[in-house]
Amino acid sequence: MGFRSWIVPEDKVFFDLLEEESSNVANGAKVLEEMITQFDRLEERRAELKQIEHRGDEIVHQIYEKVNATFVTPIDQDDITKLASLYDDVLDFMDAAANRIVLYEIKESTEAMKQFARIVARSVAEIHAAFVAMRHRGAKEIDQRCIEVDTLENEADVILNDSVAKLFKGSDVIQIMKLKEIYEELEIVTDRCEDVSQELRDIVRRYT
Repeated sequence: MGFRSWIVPEDKVFFDLLEEESSNVANGAKVLEEMITQFDRLEERRAELKQIEHRGDEIVHQIYEKVNATFVTPIDQDDITKLASLYDDVLDFMDAAANRIVLYEIKESTEAMKQFARIVARSVAEIHAAFVAMRHRGAKEIDQRCIEVDTLENEADVILNDSVAKLFKGSDVIQIMKLKEIYEELEIVTDRCEDVSQELRDIVRRYT
């Protein structure tokens, strides 16, 4: 089956649900970026992100239910559920990073945290565009978006290495440990974004 045969399926509910999940993750990335860059209303923003994470779980559950109730799906059932699960992981790690910022009582945002937050937001925006392209624009668009996600993940790797090295030049051991863990959680979000982009590219290649 060619790629263009399944991007306009008769039953579009799966693409509706995947796009809904993607929009929800984008909302989470926005809240996380605001939390880190503005660094105010931390408890409120964490609670908001937790609600978004719960909504993500609900959407994934709907996707699983729909897959199990549908005999013929526009793409392989395992591809749909894997894609939904991988993107849910992105939201889970955003939530974990926000939790640590609050629980560790971080007093101010660092430049590294702001850089990670911007990269996360950009990565999620690229993935959302790729999800939309599944229905509207095709394989080339998805590939370009996914390449950009890979590039952003590489940038996050560099930021992690540089920022951790800078941390260990300090003398406050507890603060070093706290920030190192937060940096690592934020970098994992970009790793998970790359996992989603790779799965998207694999799906397109299988159906092209």
